[in-house]
Amino acid sequence: MTIEVHPVQGLPEIRPGDDLAEMIAEALGGIGLVEHDVVAVTQKVVSKAEGRLVDAAEGKDAWVERESRRVLARRGDLVIAETPHGLVCANAGVDASNVPDGFLTLLPEDPDASAERLRKGLEERTGASLGVVVTDTFGRPWRRGLVEVAIGCSGLPALLDLRGRKDQHGRLLETTILALADEVASAAGLAMGKAEGVPAVVVRGLHPEAPPGTAAEIVRPPEEDMFRWSPLEAISARRTVREFEDVPVPRDAVERAVAAALTAPVPHGSRHRTRPWTWVILESPSAKRSFMEAMAASWVSDLRGDGADEETIGRRLARSDAVLGRAPALAVPFLSLANADSYPDERRQQAERDMFVLSTGAAVQSFMLALHAQGLASAWLSSSLFCKEEAAEALGLERRWLAMGTIALGQPAGEDPPPRPPIDASKHLRRPDERSV
Repeated sequence: MTIEVHPVQGLPEIRPGDDLAEMIAEALGGIGLVEHDVVAVTQKVVSKAEGRLVDAAEGKDAWVERESRRVLARRGDLVIAETPHGLVCANAGVDASNVPDGFLTLLPEDPDASAERLRKGLEERTGASLGVVVTDTFGRPWRRGLVEVAIGCSGLPALLDLRGRKDQHGRLLETTILALADEVASAAGLAMGKAEGVPAVVVRGLHPEAPPGTAAEIVRPPEEDMFRWSPLEAISARRTVREFEDVPVPRDAVERAVAAALTAPVPHGSRHRTRPWTWVILESPSAKRSFMEAMAASWVSDLRGDGADEETIGRRLARSDAVLGRAPALAVPFLSLANADSYPDERRQQAERDMFVLSTGAAVQSFMLALHAQGLASAWLSSSLFCKEEAAEALGLERRWLAMGTIALGQPAGEDPPPRPPIDASKHLRRPDERSV
């Protein structure tokens, strides 16, 4: 197979409302268009033709925020964001390069629809069956340099699934799915350059034996994305989830979460070189039920002692059972104060105990964040805090082990919870060293 890449020279400055198909057709000259040609065109000229120019006076940051579905990472002025299309790119595609002073360009509202309109316009003028790829310049995780990728596609397969075919040595291909539209975009990028003023390229020689697709197919679904959350975003993205799928929790995922919990700050760690926790994981229905019954017996006794009526008691037990009783697994963190220092002063002794309890909170947070990073959900409930001795006894631990609540965990059921509302941290910050002038 021979692939040819032909730059389309002489295109004038594109303005809002311009007929891009007509302008490309007129600029083709001797290149022409033949059956199965693919026209790759930069996002910038598509956005200009579609009027996706905005006033830069409002500030680039404001436009990046508007064009972002979520922010994955920030460093200085650079924002890596996911756009409403599902694309992950710098500054949500908001850009000031190759546009008139005082303006910014936004990505097309629907790049696949843009590619479809351009393809139909070119086919009407040439009579040939064509493909169109709308390209944009993206960086790549873990690699330096920029490449052209496809954000819009029409008339050719965006993905070429080679699974089930054999390689040249006769081995069966099991995972190979080529991003054909991205390969076309990268090839076109060789002829486009960044300062040469070549926003359109004809790629000739492709004859893919697959139905046409869209660039949206290239965007990896969230459930397949192993790198969906940046560390900072993962902290805010974790939510308390109380409903779970009725499927087992992978044991290795729980072990990794416990390992993450054990990285929490340890009181007097340099002195004792031990960690003051043990984690009990309950997975079988019988183990969970036995533990729940032991806690329920203690709760009922306490509630009756507080004068609660049977209806109130039943309602509270049902509310707990709706979460803990239906979760595929329960994790019970226990704290030991064996390494706590002793003080004759009660206030200092309480502070020593508080230090261990606070450290346990950090361990639980790390545990839940590690679950979230692996696609699992959790809910930390107070439960065993009200029956520490009974919880330890029910799980075969010495009474010196103090239960620190119970964490329900599993695969989240239903749709993802809505994004956490923005938090104004300034309302919770004080800087005594700053004085108003």
